[in-house]
Amino acid sequence: MATPNYSYEKRQKELAKKKKKEEKLKRKAEGKPDLPDDETPGEEGGEATPPADPVS
Repeated sequence: MATPNYSYEKRQKELAKKKKKEEKLKRKAEGKPDLPDDETPGEEGGEATPPADPVS
């Protein structure tokens, strides 16, 4: 049975980390905010509910 090639796995992790870091720097250079995936721009906690109808 063949032994696992740990150096290959380590290299793949390093390449993925490097790619992610470069993408982050690119986004930062473009001036885009660094937001989490679940948050979208323009969503603010301003008015959560519509104003109530006045009862006369």
